Amino acid sequence: MVVLGQSHVRGFLQRGLDAVLYSSTWLALAALGLTWSTFLFWQVHIPGHLGTMIFTATLFLYNLDSVLPYKHHQPVVPSGRKNWMRAHRQELLVLALGAFVVAAALFFQAGWQTLIGFISHLAAISVLYSLPVLKVHGRWRALRDFPLLKVFLIAYVWAAVTVWIPALYLHRALASPVVLILFARRFLFILALAFVFDIRDYSKDLLTGTRTFPGVFGMRATKLTALAALVGAALLLPPGLTLLCQAVLLLPLALAGGVIWWAEESRSDYYFALLADGVMLVQFVVVWFVSWLGC
Repeated sequence: MVVLGQSHVRGFLQRGLDAVLYSSTWLALAALGLTWSTFLFWQVHIPGHLGTMIFTATLFLYNLDSVLPYKHHQPVVPSGRKNWMRAHRQELLVLALGAFVVAAALFFQAGWQTLIGFISHLAAISVLYSLPVLKVHGRWRALRDFPLLKVFLIAYVWAAVTVWIPALYLHRALASPVVLILFARRFLFILALAFVFDIRDYSKDLLTGTRTFPGVFGMRATKLTALAALVGAALLLPPGLTLLCQAVLLLPLALAGGVIWWAEESRSDYYFALLADGVMLVQFVVVWFVSWLGC
């Protein structure tokens, strides 16, 4: 009876973990955490409605990507993540639609209509990233299908959402040196992590004809490029920090470096979903700690 009870508990916990990871809830928390860390840098509390809007918008976009009909007919390498998404496709669609309603309501309630042009270009990139609406050489393609473009699109949108939107909310000029440093640092950090998912999707991208860095340059060159991006992020520390706080801020970059170096396509889905995305939450915890130290 004890063994059966432990088995049920393990099964329940695993199902819960799968739901959090593969429904993009974990990823949406990471987006919220990175946005929050930008507010912490300026020693301002994150507005609840803005944080909720970022969280739900991320849920919407990533779950929309998961339920697109054409993606379920692509040749893919079987995995627990893909099997879970296929088995819960209807639930993911409901979650995506519900998240969209909440994000849209908060957007208009907060009076962000004056920034609809800025927000729209990010939304367009995010939707066109997965939706094949461009016809090239007789084949319909999404933005992610263009050679080597995936990682840069991901890094740009995430950096814009988690740095530029807080800056706009606080009425800070996007071209100011501090904002540019924060944006560039966040861009390089996300770029490095995006390469990890190119490694995960190596076989799938080959099957679908998507040319990514691992497919073009090889795994080792991809990892070295990702590590170079982390070095660039490490050199872009905001000014005015003590040596202790500078050292603490390097911790997420070091952890990301380890995740990148040991990334292999054959690793468990949990390695990518839990660790690679989890590094972004570590970034938030570290920035919160630095803010608490007052440096």
